[in-house]
Amino acid sequence: MKLFVNQTISIQTIRIDGLSNSSVLQIGTCGVMKPTSSLYNTGGFTEPAPPLEQPFGGVTETTLEGPLVPLNQPG
Repeated sequence: MKLFVNQTISIQTIRIDGLSNSSVLQIGTCGVMKPTSSLYNTGGFTEPAPPLEQPFGGVTETTLEGPLVPLNQPG
């Protein structure tokens, strides 16, 4: 069975609160979605990074509060 879909989508404003590495944002119809994963060495590094001497600049995990990544507060 062949199904042909013609769409016109007009988005004035879109707000996305969160998107992670494995998230999919789909607008409209998709025939086939194939997962892909790519790892690139864009910095041209040839050896592993040296280990951290003091993780988080001397801050321990027990003293951390809130998210480690700055996020916009829902408003």
